[in-house]
Order: sequence, then structure tokens, then C-alpha cells
Amino acid sequence: MAAMKKPPMLIFLAGLLSSLCPAKDYPYRWVYVSRSLRADSDVADIKGIVERASEHGLNGMVLSAGLDMLDKQPADYLARLEQVQRICKDNNIEIIPIIFSAGYGGAILSYDKNLAAGIHVRNAVFLVEGDKARLVPDESAKIINGGFEEFSGDQMAGYRFHDRPGEVSFADKQVFKSGKASLRFENFGKYEHGHARVMQEIKVRPHRCYRITCYVKTDSLEPAGSFQIQVLTANGRSLAPWDPRVPGTSDWRKVVMGFNSLEFDTVRLYLGAWGGKSGRFWVDDLAVEEVGLVNVLRRDGTPVTVKSEQTGTTCEEGSDFAAISDPRLNFRFDHDGPSIKILPGGRIKDGQRLMVSYYHGMGVNNGQVTVCMSEPKVYEIWGRQAELIQEHLAPKKWLLSMDEVRAGGGCAACKQRGMTMGQILGDCITRQARLIRKVDPQAEILTWSDMLDPNHNAHGDYYLVDGDFAGSWNYAPKDLVIVCWYYQKRNESLKFFSSLGFKTLAGAYYDGDTLENPKGWLETLDRTPGALGIMYTTWQNKYDLLGPFGDLVSSKGN
Repeated sequence: MAAMKKPPMLIFLAGLLSSLCPAKDYPYRWVYVSRSLRADSDVADIKGIVERASEHGLNGMVLSAGLDMLDKQPADYLARLEQVQRICKDNNIEIIPIIFSAGYGGAILSYDKNLAAGIHVRNAVFLVEGDKARLVPDESAKIINGGFEEFSGDQMAGYRFHDRPGEVSFADKQVFKSGKASLRFENFGKYEHGHARVMQEIKVRPHRCYRITCYVKTDSLEPAGSFQIQVLTANGRSLAPWDPRVPGTSDWRKVVMGFNSLEFDTVRLYLGAWGGKSGRFWVDDLAVEEVGLVNVLRRDGTPVTVKSEQTGTTCEEGSDFAAISDPRLNFRFDHDGPSIKILPGGRIKDGQRLMVSYYHGMGVNNGQVTVCMSEPKVYEIWGRQAELIQEHLAPKKWLLSMDEVRAGGGCAACKQRGMTMGQILGDCITRQARLIRKVDPQAEILTWSDMLDPNHNAHGDYYLVDGDFAGSWNYAPKDLVIVCWYYQKRNESLKFFSSLGFKTLAGAYYDGDTLENPKGWLETLDRTPGALGIMYTTWQNKYDLLGPFGDLVSSKGN
């Protein structure tokens, strides 16, 4: 049936109604900018961004610039910050500092690395030999056929599977790191998922720390960075979310990573490519070993306990054994932990077996390290920074960088509080807000949404977290503005926070090549009570669409 044409009068009335009921006018129209302010070029970059933003109707800049470590910044940094402040004032752009990250703890750890979230190791066995006690590794944790020397055709012995033997995975007797063979992967781009993996299930002891090593060689592997190592539980929980950053083409290189077994006694070790498109790669000399005291943390909330295995007697640090620390504390597993120095005159004797319990820190993905939200010193540091931010910027609005908190809840400082992780997170955000309101009682405070959102990261089994973030939204201040950024869940997330009485803002764009993402956000914002605005959010410094974005959110396309 042919479509019926609308009468001219209906067209006129529709246009009139549209003019009388314009789309929402959002007061917060912002752009996200990250610069270190360690060079004059940073100021020039910000000036260009700010001027373009102002010309196209934006009125705020969220500034990530190491502002939560101002007492460590040199004089030239502070001078550049003043220049940025003048540039923004001249262009009627408000500065909103983004600060106080617990999930990405680099700022706090620059003051004290021991403030990292701790993961528990229980009763690792050390043997005293002379004046040193060294780890006795768990012998049950081992790789079968780690050198890929045992195979029938292209089928490797000892492994639960490797993808498509003879089609994608091959025993290679010509290219190897050691021995007489390696495992080669190629042709994976022909198949839907691009999988090129090998997996072995290994026995471990619960609450112990392990190191994985292997050698990898790559030849035109695409996409770059597709080689991964994963340690998964039977239900799919990842115990070692980490990016080894192997180049697409590389000669043999050693890959080293670690994991804590948590409460599990069996893990599945995968290595290879997920989503591979082309190229080839080889793996060889795969091994696993227990390690002790690597990245051991020393703070009140992460005590070290040394007991006699035979009697259960607790030994004393400083009288029975010397103070324990890891001088190479770097949250990686590229080094050995310290031995325990036995002090003369103490109760520890040669040949004695000790049970050592401690807490270690660990980086995930590209080195992200979470700080402990239960340690008082963290809030002391944040409090000093709040005072300095108020002194140098006196902002009216502050954005808490409380996203992706991927560890915590496992150390004594957290356990002794008797709180869920949702309560600990909510308390952390509440205390951060108090620190800000101490320097400015009228400050408006925003925070990223994900850790308060059951549609996003506010749940259990989240990365290395010991506990459940569910309910975190019940413990955060109700006058926060929530910055939602999960595009696929925008409808659910904005509705959820609005129903709880929170005001909201959309973190939009995220480095696409079109404005479809912000348009989708605007459609949802328009029907969300309490929506305040939208932000051009780029992690890749892509500002090509900043002008069109400003035109879109200022005029709403009308």
C-alpha cells in the first residue's frame, strides 16, 4: 500500500509543536583532556582544545593532569597549570579536576607502594638452611610436556586441547627455542573466532602464588597484541588478567607473569591468540612454579606471619628473623622474592620448616594496580591533595576517578572491618567527598558510574576482588552526579541511577569515527529525569570530532 501523504496543516502543526517543545538544554557540555603538564607543548595542546570547545558551545573541561599529587609537582608544572587556568577563564570553560583513583593507584603508590591492595598467601613452606630460609615450592604444580617435545603427528601430549591440530596448530621440528620442537600456530584467520590456543589443567595449592614462564616467537601476527596468557578457573574466573604485550613480529622472547590461586586447587592455563586474523607464532618452554614473598606488602593491614610447621609457634620479626621486604616491589613477577634472614640467638633453628603467610600486590592488564581503600594513610594523602587543588584551582566541581577497582577486600585491613566490598567502596567514596567538602562545603562532586552500577561492574567475581560490590550504590552520597559511560547499557544505567534520585551525566564518544555514540546517549538523556549533560570522552587524544560534537550537544541537532 502506498504511503499516505500528510496534509499541509498537520505538517505545520508538527513543526509548531516542535518549536514550542525544544529538546533539553543540558547545562554541562564538557570535554575530557589528559596531559601531564610537564612540557609547554601540553599547554599549547590544551589551548587549542579549549578554544575549539568554546567556539562550539562547550563550557567545561575535565582535566586529568596528576592533580592528586600536587605536592610532588615541580614549580614549572604549577606555572603551566596557572596558564591553563587563564586560558580556560578567557574562553569561559570551567575546569573540573579528575582525582582520587583507587583502581588506578599510581598516584597513591608514588607515595608508598605498600598501600597497594593485598592478596593473601597462606602457609607457604620455607626451609631453614643456615642463616636463610627459602621457599620449598609446591611440587604438584607442574606443566606436562612444557617443551612440546612429545607429540603424535600434530597432537601434543599432556594438553587438554590445542586448536585444530594439523590445521591451525602444528608440531614444528624446524623452529624451536630449545630441545627439538615447538608448537606453531597459523591459518587461524580462516576460522570464525580466530582462535589459536593451547590449554593444560594444572593442580595448585589454594592461596599460593605462582609464576608462569614461556617463550614466544611471532611473525606478522595480526592484530598486534593478540597473543595472551590466561589462567582461568573451571567457572571461567580469570586469576591473571594481564597483557604480555608481545609484538606482532618478534624473535624468541621470554614472557613472565604470575597469579594467586585464591581458594582454587585446579586452574586452566591457556596461551595463544584470541581473535587472530593473520600471521603465525610459536610457543616453547612453558613452565609454572610456586614463588614466595614476591611483591610482599608491608603495612599495618598486610602483616607477615611466620610459624613453626611442627609446633605452630609464631616467630617474631626483629628477634627471630630480620625484617622482610621486597626491594624490587614492582607488582610484576620478573624477579624472585627475598629469602628470610634468620637472626642469631632466636628460636628458629637450622633445618626447621616454617609456614609463612603474607600479602602481595599484583598488576593487571597493562600494569594497573589498585590501592587499599581501608588504609588510613590513603585518605591522609588524598586530604593533602584536596587542600592543594582548592588552593591552586578552587574548582566548583570535582570528578572522582573511582572506576575499575579491580582488587581489594583480601587484606587484614579490609577483613577486620566486617564490611562487604560494596560497603567498603561506598565508604571510600563518602570519605573522599568529605575531604573535598572540608575545603569547599559547596563543592559539587561527580564520579564514574561503573563501580556503583549493577549493570556494569558492581557485582561479585570481579577481577581479583575478594568480595562482592553489589549494593555499593546504597552507601555512596546521594548528592553525587553519576557519570555513566557504558554505551551498550546506557538505557538501563541512566534509568537505574535516576530511579534512585541521582543526577547523571553521559561519558560519550570514546574514540569512534562518527557521532553515533553521542547521538545514542542524547536520545536516552532526553528521557532521563535529572540528566545534566554530556562529555566528549577520548582516551586516544582524538579531537577531530570535537567541533561537530559541540554543535550537536549545544543545538541538539535542531
